[in-house]
Amino acid sequence: QVQVVESGGGLVQPGGSLRLSCAVSGIIGSIYPAEWYRQAPGKQRESVAFIESPGKTNYAQSVKGRFTISGDNADMKVYLQMNSLKPEDTAVYYCQITNWGSDYWGQGTQVSVSS
Repeated sequence: QVQVVESGGGLVQPGGSLRLSCAVSGIIGSIYPAEWYRQAPGKQRESVAFIESPGKTNYAQSVKGRFTISGDNADMKVYLQMNSLKPEDTAVYYCQITNWGSDYWGQGTQVSVSS
């Protein structure tokens, strides 16, 4: 049974940093590709960062230069380093893994950016 569990969210002041983790278990083979999404209240879920393989990444324009996605295949984890956080980054962040053609989602972790 595939499990995807996010952690690392919380309340941070504008300009601060957080590192989200996504622990994956039960998959066959690699954790890649993987993607982080977010959903703010009243808005649609949007992709913020995608990793196809180590070094092959894409970012939403709104987070480019501030967020970094990475993965550790040995530990079966995907990370999202978020720097220079802004109030508009406030959302529930979700990790998605694609494994053998199926998508798996975690339950999400809340990130709140406020002074």
